[in-house]
Amino acid sequence: MNHRLETSVAGRTLKLEFGKVGMLSNAAILMSYGDTVVLVNTNASEKPREGIDFFPLSVEYEERLYAAGKIPGGFIKREGKPSEKAILHGRAIDRPLRPLFPDGYRNDVQIVCTVVSVENDNLPEILAINAASTALCLSSIPFQDPVGAVSVGLIDEEFILNPTSKQRESSTLNLTVCATKDRVIMIEAGGDEIPEDVMYNAIIFGFEKCQEIVKFQEEAMSKFGKEKMLPNLYVVEEELQKEVKNFSFDMINEAMHITDKDDRNKAMSEVKEKISAEFDEKYPDNKSDIADVIYKIQKQVVRKMILVEKKRPDGRAFDQVRPLSCEVALLPRTHGTGLFTRGLTQVLTVATLGALSDVQILDGISEEEFKRYMHHYNFPSYSVGEVRPLRGPGRREIGHGALAEKALEPLIPSEEDFPYTIRLVSEVLSSNGSTSQASVCASTLALLDAGVPIKRPAAGIAMGLVTSEDLSEEEILTDIQGIEDFFGDMDFKVAGTERGITAIQVDTKIKGLSKDCIKNSIEAAKKARLHILEKMNGCIPEAREEVSKYAPKTYSMNIHPDKIREVIGAGGKTINKIIAETGVKIDIKEDGKIFITSNDSAGGKQAMKIIEDLTKEVKSGEIYLGKVTKITQFGAFVEILPNKEGLVHISKLDVNRVNKVEDVVSVGDEILVKVTEIDNQGRINLSRKDAIKDTENKDDNDDK
Repeated sequence: MNHRLETSVAGRTLKLEFGKVGMLSNAAILMSYGDTVVLVNTNASEKPREGIDFFPLSVEYEERLYAAGKIPGGFIKREGKPSEKAILHGRAIDRPLRPLFPDGYRNDVQIVCTVVSVENDNLPEILAINAASTALCLSSIPFQDPVGAVSVGLIDEEFILNPTSKQRESSTLNLTVCATKDRVIMIEAGGDEIPEDVMYNAIIFGFEKCQEIVKFQEEAMSKFGKEKMLPNLYVVEEELQKEVKNFSFDMINEAMHITDKDDRNKAMSEVKEKISAEFDEKYPDNKSDIADVIYKIQKQVVRKMILVEKKRPDGRAFDQVRPLSCEVALLPRTHGTGLFTRGLTQVLTVATLGALSDVQILDGISEEEFKRYMHHYNFPSYSVGEVRPLRGPGRREIGHGALAEKALEPLIPSEEDFPYTIRLVSEVLSSNGSTSQASVCASTLALLDAGVPIKRPAAGIAMGLVTSEDLSEEEILTDIQGIEDFFGDMDFKVAGTERGITAIQVDTKIKGLSKDCIKNSIEAAKKARLHILEKMNGCIPEAREEVSKYAPKTYSMNIHPDKIREVIGAGGKTINKIIAETGVKIDIKEDGKIFITSNDSAGGKQAMKIIEDLTKEVKSGEIYLGKVTKITQFGAFVEILPNKEGLVHISKLDVNRVNKVEDVVSVGDEILVKVTEIDNQGRINLSRKDAIKDTENKDDNDDK
């Protein structure tokens, strides 16, 4: 049976169809918003997965290029592995949903969101969050707290709900807010230096608009939702918990109060060895249960330390940033480097400048076709002192790189002001909390060192949260380190300049954040950010005046758009010849802008001269130094500009009478000629005689 339900959001129809497709899935729905349609299928295993200590939730965001009327590029002509954007959208669906499942639920749950139709005015990634939440609510899976998601724009100081494609072009804010009926549970934002109070108000605006979608899901659940299965929640045996806690609590409490990280880890290792010696023989099959009890005791101790004792594990004040250091120009042959250290977190970013043709080509369902600025993030195992195989970037690395990229994107100069493709690579050398925001700082240093004239320096900081079980008490922590992130309730990342916020990413482990928590976190993050920026400015206050001598040099020029075909030539013959002769890269825009990138100035200037000659108009009365290309009985053909030649009639070859052309010129000779006429058919008539006379007259006048 096909169930339908509709509502209106921002003047557009949000429609749900349930029971029409995917009959063998636990729940399968089609949700549409305008002409954007997402198919969501969700399923759960019948039994918990054995031998794990986490909730195995899998969220897949599948882009189908047919949704945008495109055929995939390349040779295979079918979708391959998920694009980076698809991975990011999958993470954005996972983050608000995961905290709302019951504690101890260990059944495999898979959510597959397939984008089957795209209208650019209505973002499929926002619709997918709403659709995934709705599908879970309608399923028998134990998920009962609907999540609404909206996009918020800002145009002329007015908040825009779910802005259209045209509105997004002029919006200074790109904000995603996910919320339950009570609290904000996820925030993702990029903005053009948005003031703190404006950002807070935008988040609250988004929260209020989410309530319409939450009510829509509640109505759908009450009308045709399945009966919820009784979850089989994993709980460690009470007797084992009691024994381990009685034996180890005091030792763990003492170890966790050690402020130095290395000493604390060493003490905890010794405690775990004592626990193993005490219980391995008695509980040989319960090692994961014992580890779970130890984790919960550690968490209890840390949270009590912060909430009751008002102390942080490393002894800092709640609003205190760890010691900072900055350095630039570390690597001699790279175009720009920045090393940023905050406590035991350290990131090295390397900037590389390339030609505009080095942009990343994007093959996806979005309107974006290429990226001129790229940020990549690497998190090797040595950064946490571990030994693991080195593999390609995972979802976490892609997500952190995208966040740092978003934080700096509004500050990157336009290609007209700085005609380079820019790639940043952040190498995490040491990790103890908020490496993504350390990447923002290190990347700013690298850009300045590379001579990139960014609008202003940017910095980032991560805020943490510890709450009581009933959420009545909470403490916000500035610059969280690993232990506070691991045992805390929130990771609230904020990046920006001295003028405002450029990026926010918020994840929670609890069922959402209060309005006060959001407001106080944003304000505390600003204070910390300004402190970090002051330290960075002391290292390098502004971009270097010139790019590195090892970076390519870029030259720009403008030609009339009608002349573009003359520069390119038939089948690219002309432009390829220029590139081969000069060793440059040439990028031509539709409006006639030409960017020439060369590793040496000679090649760049030579290419500019060739293009100038190619596109220069031949003017009647002008004298040119031309090259004889062909000789006939009646005269000589002379090339005066690239691909532009005219005829010097035999009567115009010399001031004296000429019997044979060969008596005066040969093929390959360079001679001065004057343009005497350009006829209606564009044919050019030249005169060497007139050029000689004009030159002699000029010399006589100069002598006088």
